[in-house]
Amino acid sequence: MHLSHHMSKRTVGNQVLPPGASLGHGLTPEAAKDLGLPAGIAVAASLIDAHAGGLGVIGADVRGYGLACEGQPVTSRLAVICGTSSCHMGISKDPIFVPGVWGPYFSAMVPGFWLNEGGQSVTGKLIDHMVQGHAAFPELQAKATARCQSVYAYLNSHLDLIKKARPVGFLTVDLHVWPDFHGNRSPLADLTLKGMVTGLKLSQDLDDLAILYLATVQAIAFGTRLIIEAMEAAGHSISTLFLCGGLSKNPLFVQMHADITGMPVVLSQEVESVLVGAAILGACASGDFASVQEAMARMSKVGKVVLPRLEDKRYYDKKYQVFLKLVEHQKEYAAIMKGD
Repeated sequence: MHLSHHMSKRTVGNQVLPPGASLGHGLTPEAAKDLGLPAGIAVAASLIDAHAGGLGVIGADVRGYGLACEGQPVTSRLAVICGTSSCHMGISKDPIFVPGVWGPYFSAMVPGFWLNEGGQSVTGKLIDHMVQGHAAFPELQAKATARCQSVYAYLNSHLDLIKKARPVGFLTVDLHVWPDFHGNRSPLADLTLKGMVTGLKLSQDLDDLAILYLATVQAIAFGTRLIIEAMEAAGHSISTLFLCGGLSKNPLFVQMHADITGMPVVLSQEVESVLVGAAILGACASGDFASVQEAMARMSKVGKVVLPRLEDKRYYDKKYQVFLKLVEHQKEYAAIMKGD
């Protein structure tokens, strides 16, 4: 449908307001009737879902947890909203241009700050794909159901069972995954990239499935590390991760992010951080808080802090070297196939 210039201005509007600003005269009588709410109640300028999630976690009051970010500006925090795919939100006082990372966008998430947004196009979806496509999946499903557990809770406990004396992460010493089964969003911004697995064996039992699952979770965390390194090379300074979304409920996923980035991970008390972000905007629009920053500090609560196992750092640094080699090799293969 073609809109005239005059019409489009009237329909879409040309007034731009920051997130959390109060709109018009509040809720219209028609909408109030549909929603069962009082007319005139404050309505806030809204945010994209992932941005609301970032808002819901990134401003939490971390006093008393001994975290480096306690005495640092909010710009030292990276919010990672991890579900089917993942978004990595970092904010800065001045605009920072990061190759392969979206932004900088002014006041897009936190008013007065510039937002950079990295992302991985498949994360939770990739873990599901690897687990559900494995020959041992029916056995896993039956065992998890018998224990009234999710398949992931079962896999996590199975990994603990087979790890022997070493930490769980060491089970993937010769199994490596490059996770871009759906191309790379950040920081390589290359949608032609494919997934890779090296170190496959002839067996396909539950142990093999558990270790492939672990290697996939680690690959996603290495992808986060690559995004952080790109952001830091461009001028960001990040010391702490704030995770939310479905995958943040998986303790293995959280611990691997801490161990592989070498940074503490803060989890919020309220898992549904996107809803907290929406509530923060509403509480600003209603005038309960003077600013989004104040609302964030008062309404975001820390649930748990997961620290990295620094004694495993050398192992993950080596795995990360392999991780970077994988994509380098993939590009070489593509060049060979394109050549004469």
